[in-house]
Amino acid sequence: MRVKYLALLMSSFFATGVMAAKSTVSLEEKLAQLEARLESAESRAANAEAQIQAIQQQQATQAKHAPTVAVESLEPVTAPAVPKLSLSGYGDIKFYGDVEFNMDAASKTGGLTSIRTSANEDWASGNHERWDINGRILLGFDGYRRMEDGNFAGFSVQPLADLTGTMFLDDATFFFGNENNWKIKVGRFEAYDMFPLNQDTFVEYSGNTANDLYSDGYGYIYMMKEGRGRSDSGGNFLMSKTIDNWYFEVNTLLEDGSKLFVDQKYHGVDLENDKNVAYVRPVIAWQGDTFSAAAAMEKNVVNNAYGYYDQSGQWVDQSERTGYGLTLTWNGQKNDPDNGVVFNASTAYLDATDETNFTAGMNGLWRNFELGYIYAHNQIDEFNTANFDADCDNDCWVTDPGDYDIHTIHASYLFPNVMKMKNFNIYLGAYASWVEAHPNEGEANNDDRYGGRVRFKYYF
Repeated sequence: MRVKYLALLMSSFFATGVMAAKSTVSLEEKLAQLEARLESAESRAANAEAQIQAIQQQQATQAKHAPTVAVESLEPVTAPAVPKLSLSGYGDIKFYGDVEFNMDAASKTGGLTSIRTSANEDWASGNHERWDINGRILLGFDGYRRMEDGNFAGFSVQPLADLTGTMFLDDATFFFGNENNWKIKVGRFEAYDMFPLNQDTFVEYSGNTANDLYSDGYGYIYMMKEGRGRSDSGGNFLMSKTIDNWYFEVNTLLEDGSKLFVDQKYHGVDLENDKNVAYVRPVIAWQGDTFSAAAAMEKNVVNNAYGYYDQSGQWVDQSERTGYGLTLTWNGQKNDPDNGVVFNASTAYLDATDETNFTAGMNGLWRNFELGYIYAHNQIDEFNTANFDADCDNDCWVTDPGDYDIHTIHASYLFPNVMKMKNFNIYLGAYASWVEAHPNEGEANNDDRYGGRVRFKYYF
């Protein structure tokens, strides 16, 4: 029994070992197969990833070189255009201007002086006291082009609008030349100032244009302005040359010469304009660091330009006029802006048909305060008094041949940088003037005039 049991046990053990050996071999094979499958899957994943990257690169290359297609709606929406200023590109353009308003008080305006004493261009002189507010706004447009060799060309235009609602024009010029050498200028402008008044605010009776300088029946303060320019009836042509400290200028003014006289009346007769005058006005000046001097002459070179017919029907020429002037200036403010003194001394002489005029003046400016004096002497050789007294209403002084003296004292003061604005100034101005008709006959023929002004000046 034991032998059978032992045999049975050994056979069972042997069978179990054989089965275990077979089972072990089968598991190893399965692990090897699983590892092989895993490696195959990793290889296929790597190949797939490489193919995806290749496809993406190809698509990116195609999108880069593909044409762009713009799709627009039936009603496109566009942004509003931005306003812009376009220039020609030929040179520099400058825009500027100033405001000049005055509050005036004057006695018998026009009774002494030769023309208007108001900044309004169309203001008419009168025989009564004047209290008013006047002035204008100036707009300036300048163009300038400079080449590398110093050649230049440009223009300037300055329209004016005054408080009467009227538009005027100050300057309208075209110029060209070579810098610090020579220059040609044509248009409407003023040539060299031969009678500077320094910081003037209210001595305007001498006139600031070539028109209406002489008012028949009143004294004439001649200041070398008849051929200077800025005329309402003609234009200028100017040539100038600079050599070191020397300056040379010849201005030619072509205009209706009878416009020099208010209402075209001179010495009691009505003038007829036959042809335009041609004033030739040469100036020579020396300009140093602080001192300058200038001498000039102006002459109408056209004979029989204007005049009248006498009782016999003969033509009487009244257009012969020749003037001379000299002015000296010391400008200490160039080296000392705070305490420097500016001093002018000027004289002018006119030899005209049936009349001679002499004027001398001096003025000084120091620390915003200006003071000056002007003396004028008129010598009238002939005068037609037939109907003149009625026209003047017994208020004219120059009513017959003889001598007439005019004295004027003027002053002004500047308040700069009002409200700490460098472009805003206020001026106070005043003058006192008196005339002596036939001074050798005593003081009974004296009369005086005076006036005051507050001026608001704003630059932009």
